[in-house]
Amino acid sequence: MRWHQAMERALYGTDGFFVSGAGPAAHFRTSVHASPVFAGALLRLIHHLDGVLGFPSVFDVVDVGAGRGELLRSLSVGVSGESARSGRSGLIPARAGSPETPTTTATVRPSPVNPLTITTGYDDSCASDLTVGGSVPLVERVRFTAVELAPRPDDLPEEIRWTDRIPAGVTGLLLATEWLDNVPLDLAVHSQHGWHYLLVDPTSGEETIGDPLSRADLDWLSTWWPSPLVPDSDSSTGSGFRATPTDRTPVPLERVEIGRTRDEAWADAVGHVERGLALAVDYGHLRAERPVDGTLTGYRAGRQVPPVPDGSCDVTAHVAMDSVASAGERVARCAYLLGAQRDGLRALGADGGRPPLSLAAGDPAGYVRALAAASAAAELTDPAGLGGHLWLWQPVGLSTDLLPAGCAGPIDTAAPS
Repeated sequence: MRWHQAMERALYGTDGFFVSGAGPAAHFRTSVHASPVFAGALLRLIHHLDGVLGFPSVFDVVDVGAGRGELLRSLSVGVSGESARSGRSGLIPARAGSPETPTTTATVRPSPVNPLTITTGYDDSCASDLTVGGSVPLVERVRFTAVELAPRPDDLPEEIRWTDRIPAGVTGLLLATEWLDNVPLDLAVHSQHGWHYLLVDPTSGEETIGDPLSRADLDWLSTWWPSPLVPDSDSSTGSGFRATPTDRTPVPLERVEIGRTRDEAWADAVGHVERGLALAVDYGHLRAERPVDGTLTGYRAGRQVPPVPDGSCDVTAHVAMDSVASAGERVARCAYLLGAQRDGLRALGADGGRPPLSLAAGDPAGYVRALAAASAAAELTDPAGLGGHLWLWQPVGLSTDLLPAGCAGPIDTAAPS
């Protein structure tokens, strides 16, 4: 079957990876699972948006691809102002099942090469008037919704709604943290007769060549993924490319990942936002630096494994973030920002900088807490790890200048000193 069909069944079928079992946290660490600093930064974003939107009567926080609700658990605790059980000032408090207890066996997915930041202009029609208000506390207006195909966890707080569909009319924040990389997609290879879909045996992962690409996928490919194929002087075909594969010959190295399904998924998600911000956080790449041979891989129990779509492992591929951003912008009709995770987190108060030593003399306990927070933030902003994420900020009914200042600053590609 084609790869997108195999991924759909392996990840989201009745016994799929994301539907059954212990959930993603048992297999790999995301920013959500790695540190409470991530949730703390998003909590600041929620308060910022609440003010920008004029303190709406209902403020939605929707998490698409919510796992087992780890992020919303932490955000709900943060909004409620529950005292920190761990005593760590400024951090989301410890709670059973929350992401501040990272999975010890899980690995961090690898980072792509550092891309350039894309920043578009904005249309004044997207601007929103600020309203002075907020007399009703956010905790009484916030509505948390987890969107996930897995059954609702038994211990999920009752204030978190659980659904398998993105709700319509979202006013507030729609989050998609490492969701798009698990939206099923097709893979293709080039032969002497043009581009063809790759077929995969879902039980073994063995690949063979399938039908020619559809017009829609060819159009996406020509627009968003420049051909990685290079002339091959040793080719026996005289065509300048490797020999044409037969049905059972090994698949050639040059392969591409067709992200059209991710574009459609993100456009649909953005279309559910009436007013506010849709924020996608994921490993990704841009058109000028698409990875040769793609990024498809698997994860199981903390280890990177071959991407066999049999339901036993995560099957994931990095996201063509500029293509996704363009699709979302067409729906929102408002400009977007695209930048590195470290810029987004720093704009939200998590910079990873070491606290001043002078604090140690005047407030030793506060210094220790600040040092712990800085250490956690440093992991989240490390470009070789979780800091390699890209953040796609898509406002709806707002202009980009109402987003946190510096949230998508230039990406520094210089080697660390």
